[in-house]
Amino acid sequence: MLYPLFLTLHLFAALIFIGTVFFEVLFLESIRKQLPVKVMLLVEQGIGRRARTLVPWVLLVLFGAGAGMVWLRYLPTLATPLASSFGTLLMLKITVAVSVLLHFLAAMYLFRSDRMTARYLHFIHASLFCHMIVIVLLAKGMFYLAW
Repeated sequence: MLYPLFLTLHLFAALIFIGTVFFEVLFLESIRKQLPVKVMLLVEQGIGRRARTLVPWVLLVLFGAGAGMVWLRYLPTLATPLASSFGTLLMLKITVAVSVLLHFLAAMYLFRSDRMTARYLHFIHASLFCHMIVIVLLAKGMFYLAW
């Protein structure tokens, strides 16, 4: 009975996190060219404050529920991940997800140490955007690809 709960929490947290990254990359970058610099700075500061408050909790739920799903259902598969296409894709998905977590931790460190620059932020957002696409493709591929 816990697995459906973990799955639902994982999916909702993924929607929030992926939606946040996609919004920042696909919308904010194009809006930047249309708004005065001072207005855009205020918008970015407001979104940044909200994201730094909400996203850690979203990631906690995302990774916690993911770990719960692995523990309840996929641990035997991950014991020999190359034995099946599902296991291989799941291991790749987990590896990319760990990279996402490392990106987030690096960003939080840069913000807290006042070393975050626009260049770093742009790179992190673009990298996370690519990671999210890969994770979604791997998640779908786990159930539809076989070799």
